[in-house]
Amino acid sequence: MKSVERRARLLALLRGSERPLSGEALGEALGVSRQVIVQDVALLRAEGAEILSTARGYRLRESTGVTRVFSVAHSDEQTLDELNTIVDHGGAVLDVQVEHALYGSLRAPLSVRSRSQAAAFCEEIRSGRSSLLKNVTSGVHRHTVRAETEQELDEIERALSARGFLIHDTKNSP
Repeated sequence: MKSVERRARLLALLRGSERPLSGEALGEALGVSRQVIVQDVALLRAEGAEILSTARGYRLRESTGVTRVFSVAHSDEQTLDELNTIVDHGGAVLDVQVEHALYGSLRAPLSVRSRSQAAAFCEEIRSGRSSLLKNVTSGVHRHTVRAETEQELDEIERALSARGFLIHDTKNSP
């Protein structure tokens, strides 16, 4: 793996983690030593990445970013693809929302920021412990998505549209 690619993957690991990651853990994940991680972090900081060092490891500075609500519809089997489409384009899926005919607006937090979190969420659904909230509205639902920039949100919108997930549902818009 080239050093530029490794640093991009390091940033992706930090973005996808809810907790700080140690240099040793990052090194193991990327197949390099802790010292290489220390050097990569220094280079990323020089390029403007806001990586914080804590007693528990490295983490990215929390960013408020920008959010947008996307109305989408898809099958249960396409849930992982939908979530991966969003996180692959720099988004974090903050919640899922539906408009129920009897109960009104229902919202549940998701906080899916990486492929591994998307896979874990879908595995929980597959285990049968619960079902997807979208199924109470024939598949139509909304996600609040956070990204660093409006351009990333635009790219997420294009990607969701290209996959056939995006709908323009003014009735279900917040």
